[in-house]
Formats: sequence, structure tokens, C-alpha cells
Amino acid sequence: MRWPTLASGLLLSAAAVDARRSYQHVGKKDPAPKRSAASDRDGFLAHYLATRQLPEPKFANENTTRFAVNGTGIPDVDFDVGESYAGYLPISDLPDENNELFFWFFPSSALNSTEREILLWLNGGPGCSSFEGLLQENGPFTWQYGTFKPVPNPWAWNRLTNVVWVEQPVGTGFSRGTVTARSEEDVAAQFLGFWRNFIDTFSLQGYKVYIAGESYAGLYCPYIASAMLDANDPAYFNVSGLLIYDPVLSDDVVQTSTTTVPFVDYHRNLMPFNDSFSAYIHGLHDTCGFAEFNERYLTYPPPGPQPPNYAEGVSEECSSLWEVVLTEALSINPCFDVYQVATTCPLLWDVLGFPGTLGYLPEGAGTVYFDRDDVKRAIHADPATEWAECAELDVFVDGRDTSDPSSWRVLPHVIDATQKVIIGHGTLDMILLPNGTLLAIQNTTWGGQLGFREVPAEPFFVPHHTLGSASDIFAETDPLRLSSIAAQGVAGVAHTERGLTYVSIDLAGHMVPQYAPSAAFRQLEFLLGRVDSLSSVAPFAIEPNYPQPPADTLGSGTGPATTGNASGAGTNPAGAENTPGTSAATKMAPGSGAAVSAAIGAVVVLVSFW
Repeated sequence: MRWPTLASGLLLSAAAVDARRSYQHVGKKDPAPKRSAASDRDGFLAHYLATRQLPEPKFANENTTRFAVNGTGIPDVDFDVGESYAGYLPISDLPDENNELFFWFFPSSALNSTEREILLWLNGGPGCSSFEGLLQENGPFTWQYGTFKPVPNPWAWNRLTNVVWVEQPVGTGFSRGTVTARSEEDVAAQFLGFWRNFIDTFSLQGYKVYIAGESYAGLYCPYIASAMLDANDPAYFNVSGLLIYDPVLSDDVVQTSTTTVPFVDYHRNLMPFNDSFSAYIHGLHDTCGFAEFNERYLTYPPPGPQPPNYAEGVSEECSSLWEVVLTEALSINPCFDVYQVATTCPLLWDVLGFPGTLGYLPEGAGTVYFDRDDVKRAIHADPATEWAECAELDVFVDGRDTSDPSSWRVLPHVIDATQKVIIGHGTLDMILLPNGTLLAIQNTTWGGQLGFREVPAEPFFVPHHTLGSASDIFAETDPLRLSSIAAQGVAGVAHTERGLTYVSIDLAGHMVPQYAPSAAFRQLEFLLGRVDSLSSVAPFAIEPNYPQPPADTLGSGTGPATTGNASGAGTNPAGAENTPGTSAATKMAPGSGAAVSAAIGAVVVLVSFW
């Protein structure tokens, strides 16, 4: 989650159709007449819903009837979401099995679809619900924090394929039973038992299986995919690809503190620390050996494996550099969101209760959405279950996952077996950092070689689009207006070698499909084989005739440098990440004692979101 949760990647919202403020506030005239937001909203929704065609039910039979959800009966959703199924299935076929996972399955809404494939989506935590992904990332309806009500999601992943969101492991969301998992191997074994029951219930034998997730699902997804491959049973476990966003892959220090200072420098306008604090953290970056580590290992090809058990040799002051920076960032921006660092005050209400770093459920807001009795009834959830976005109790015995990082063994296994693994990272994410993910990749061996051999530099292209045919409503005055609601054009860096693709996503935080839905939709198309690369200028499958620019006009990728000497891809100037930020703030640099301890304490709640 939120690895769960937290800008050109804004999702479509009814209120966002004319969310811009008039330029008159600063004495300027608007370039286009300002129309009624209400009429624009109503016009868009009426057109979208009137022209949308829902296919006939594909999976309705005597086995699935008890799971069927009324598409017009979902609370606060005032349109038909189409065919879907939700409920509990056990993690084995034992007659006395009382451990059950909860799912919500949305078949593909594409008309005349013949694809025999299904995608599984998992959020992280551990213990964070995949329904956060369904409601605020890639589901067929979306209710973003700060918005009035749910609206149709034109970037829903089930517009391309069958998708199921599963709450796992036991103890997460509505899933119920006794927590017995001690490792990712245990989680995978339990999930495979559930998956057999799911495949049998919906007669999906032989379907290609794609697995996707984010955050701590950087452990869940590769371990589950690897276990499926090891089962050697394509009727149930025909694993064909893997997509993980901002994933837990490696040592925590490598994925956070090692690249924290370059991250701060790249985003120095969002973290305008004063000179003394900036000097302090840059001094730590050097004396802790992080600068040297990046120079040596964030290179292409890497010189060799990184030191084993690297974090064990790093002092507490050095390993806590990330926490110290976070504490200072919260001091100068009380609404700082570690999941999306461009966030500023005011803090917005979230129907799930967690708009990023800080939990916020204002008086009068009511219960979080999935803990409402009417919602539970609509999706066949146990009314006695107190749903929370992230479980308060441990989902591993003694609260400890004993497994090795996924990049050591299972992730290489999945890459080599499928030749289709995508690792994406939002450039505004600080809960895990983009170059930390690249360091993890450069310490991973797959296809018989260590790391990428070449610097990631190619452009990641999001096709030009209109959000369906609805833009013709405004064509007379502003034909591109709806296009701006989700990004288009070059939006990061993409690079593929030996079956593994890395892609960075500009202006996206930790939850990529939430902040950059059109970018995530393109990555899904690549995962499913609809396009041959992430630099392709082919249009979206949902808008096959929309014009695109010539491929030779894209240039290089954009975003932060991808090398240890900051001379990597895109438009980032060489050395830009090594320039300290300054500000007029008056805070002095914290010491290594109490300030570090306070920072470590402050981050405990954040870690529980993973």
C-alpha cells in the first residue's frame, strides 16, 4: 500500500471537469470563457454513461450466483458499474478450512472480448487492503480523497482485461481466519489454495494469469508468481507477466537512506531546507559512504554485487537519514506526504481515512467507506468485520516476515520464466525512492547477468487521448480540456533488458495508478502485450484512431537522473541532484541523538502502511 496509498496524472472527477480557478484573481483574463462547473459535470457524466456499452454477463452461472453484486446497488455509486462478483473463498479444499480471503472480481467490460486472461491486483502493507487500489487507483469507479462522490473511472483496468482485487493474507481487510503465515512462502501457499478455488468457481482454467501490485506487494507478487510457476500446472497457474509499482525489493537502507539526499536535491523546491540542515544531511551523505556507494553501484553495467548484509555495517545515525529528512520536511510542511512529496496543505478528507502520511477522518465524515453496513451488504462481506485500510493486528506470526528480499531469488525466477516483468516507480514517492529501486535492480541477477547493462534513458510515452469521445462536448471552445485531466506525452524513462522493464513515472507518487492513471493504463497494455514497448507511439486500445506524434520527435526520457553521478537520462542536467537546496527557514541542523530518536519514533505509523 499504501503500499498501499497517496500532476498531470489526476484521475477523472466530476468536480474536476472545470476545477481551474479564474485568472481574474490576479487581474488577467481567462483564455477561454469559464462555463458552469455543474453543467460541464452533468454534461460529461450524461454523455459518458449514455454512450458507454456494458457487455452481457460473462460469468453468471449456478456456481457464481451467490457472489453476484448488483451493479446499480453499490452505495453512493449512482451509475451501473456492470458485472462483478464479491465474497469469500477458502485457502484450501479441506472440509474444515476456516481461513478465507475476500475478493471483488470485475470481468472485462470490453465488448466482444475473447482474451482468455485475468489480472490479479494486490496492495501491500503488510496487511493493507487491495480495495484501496480498487477504489482509488484502477477500479471501474473511483472515489479520490478530497472529492464529493464516486465517479466512473475511464482508466479502469477492467476496460482491458478481467481483473480481481484480493484482500490477503489472512487478517487483511474482510479476509478472516487465524494468522499462521511466518513467511512469503506461507503467504504464497495459502494464496495458491485460494486461487484454485477461484479458478474453479469461475471456470477460468487455462487463462493467462498476470499479477500486479505495489509497495509491499514487491514481496507478495514475486513470491506468489514464483510459487505458481513452481506448481507447473498451467490450468490454474499460467503465469504470463508481472507488474509491480514502487516495490519493496531489497534492503531498507539501500531503498531509502542511501539515495535520500539526491532525492531531496532533485526535489529541492518541495523540501526547501535551510543551509545548515542541508549542509548536515549532505555531510552525512558523504561520511556515511552513501555518495561513494551510489557512484560505484548505480552504474551500468554494475561493477559487481553490492556488499552482502550492507545495512548491518551502517551506523544508526546513517541508517536514520531518511527519517531525519522526513521529520524536517513535516516541520516546514505540516501536510507533507511521504507518498507524494508535492502535497501541501490543506489536508483533504479521504473516504478510506488515510490521505497519505496523516490519517484524517473529520467530524461528520462518517465511517470509512468499506466499513459501512450498507457497503458490506452490497458486496456480501461479513457485517461483524471491522474493516480498516491497513490491519491493526499483525498478518504475520509475531509481526515478522522471515523471507529473503524478492530480488534475491524469486523475482529473477519470474523474469526468466515469463520474459515480461515491469517495475515502475513514481518520481514523487519518498516512502521508497526511485534510485533505491534502481540500486536493487543493479544488485539482481537474471538472464545470466547482473543488473542492467545500459543506462535507462529511453522515453516513456503516454499516448495522446481525449478520455473517450466525451471531449466533443467541449470541442467548440476547448477541445483539449478533458485531455489534460490525465497525462499524455513523454512522462518518464523506460528501459528493457532480458525480460525486465524499468519505468519511472513523472508527477506520480507511490500509488502510480492513482496519480498517473493514463501512464498506468499504458503500462498495463504493455504487460498484456497490446503494445511492444513503453516508447511506442501506438494509440490506446480504447482510442485506436486518435492521432499520435511521430516516434522520432519524442527525444530522451525525462525525470531524475538514473546514475550515481547524476548524469543519466532525460532532461535532468548533469549534476543537478548534487546541488544543495537552500531556504530562508531558520531551523538548525539536528544532532545525532534525540532528533534521530524522535524521527525513528515518528515513522512507526508510516511503516505500518506498507
